[in-house]
Amino acid sequence: MNDESGSIIPENVDNEESGGQPIVSEPNAEQKLEIARWVADGMGLSDVQKKINQDFGIVMTYMDVRFLVDDLDLTLVDPEQPAPKNVDADVEDLTQNEAPASLGGVQLEVDGVTPPGAMASGSVTFSDGESKKWTIDQFGRLAMTGGTPEYKPSDQDVMDFQQQLEKALRGPTL
Repeated sequence: MNDESGSIIPENVDNEESGGQPIVSEPNAEQKLEIARWVADGMGLSDVQKKINQDFGIVMTYMDVRFLVDDLDLTLVDPEQPAPKNVDADVEDLTQNEAPASLGGVQLEVDGVTPPGAMASGSVTFSDGESKKWTIDQFGRLAMTGGTPEYKPSDQDVMDFQQQLEKALRGPTL
């Protein structure tokens, strides 16, 4: 049955406790078709619950709506949500993409998995092409390994490395 606004209204069910007012605890077949359209359009359970109350005057709990959707064999459509951010990937993107262009050719990479005893680790390629592995232990001490043993980077490369390392270890800024 439709009222003048076009909403589907429940059929009268008399109840002595309500003073003759209709009390309906479940949507009728026509209302269930409307609910199926809402779900197909991507409406979530809480929105369906509110709309059932507003349009049909039927008060249902969230769980009752969930059971109704299951009974009607409807499939909820989840809105597309962005994938959760991977902090390690953000750090790598930041250090690989932004830092070399802005800080003189020093390229810093942060490992996704740190070795035992290290708080952070990775590799660095200095502006002259020399590469080293770096680790920071649980006491905050920096160690460099690999590459040419006698190699000493320029003062500018050391400053660039320190800036990139600090930025990478702080994580992405909001």
